[in-house]
Amino acid sequence: MENARIKEILMDIAPTELDFTVTQTGKESKRVNGLYSPDTHEILLHNKNFKTDNQLIYTAVHEYTHHLNAENLLNTLGVAAVYNAKVHNQAFWARFNELITIAEEKGYYKLSIEESPELAEITEKIKKEYLAENGRLMQEFGKLLMKAHELCEAANIRYEDYIDRVLCLPRNSAKEIQKVAAVPVNPAIGFDNMKLVASVHKKDERAEVEKEFLDGKSPVGVREMMRQKAMAAKSIDPKQKLEREKSRLEKTIQQLSKRLELVEESLANL
Repeated sequence: MENARIKEILMDIAPTELDFTVTQTGKESKRVNGLYSPDTHEILLHNKNFKTDNQLIYTAVHEYTHHLNAENLLNTLGVAAVYNAKVHNQAFWARFNELITIAEEKGYYKLSIEESPELAEITEKIKKEYLAENGRLMQEFGKLLMKAHELCEAANIRYEDYIDRVLCLPRNSAKEIQKVAAVPVNPAIGFDNMKLVASVHKKDERAEVEKEFLDGKSPVGVREMMRQKAMAAKSIDPKQKLEREKSRLEKTIQQLSKRLELVEESLANL
């Protein structure tokens, strides 16, 4: 696939006003499949790492996500913006998953599990016999813990001591398991995702989060969706958030500067 075609595909997946280049290095790398340079806005793809164009597009979308995030930062902070292409936080993965889904919908990329019957069979087994079954067992576990809590109180036994030294469970784990049992959650989404759903207080919002998982949205995508909704509810825009962070950093620098002066004075008096 030609570089120009890769760029064309990326821009069709998501438009950008910040020009960029795509370069296939003709090399193989054991460290990374691709790189993004925020200074030159260049996407480098080690195309010798890939057996198919499908794999190439996956990495191209990954690096393009960096480009779009760099563009957003530049639009927010202007020329002072410094983008770190090594950072892969929740917001990055949420946006990447969104873009790779668009790529799949447009036919540029495919997650072709069905092309491997054995993989499809194992996937079905994992979902039904492990993810869903584990979720169901943890719900039952939570109900038993709640019952044990009641019995501890009836017997004048500290429940915390029972959790610590009889069941040898971390207290936070016990709380999370009980939360999953306290509200109706579909075990098909798996225990880890059930914990996130159970953490949502309002019933309708909880149902919305659960539906996102059932529709195939990634955990990081769901978490980012929840984070953005919480930010919107608090009316905190990205610029305001960065300004607050700047203020905190300035205070920290000021405190460290004072501490440095004291250390230097102490050294001078020795």
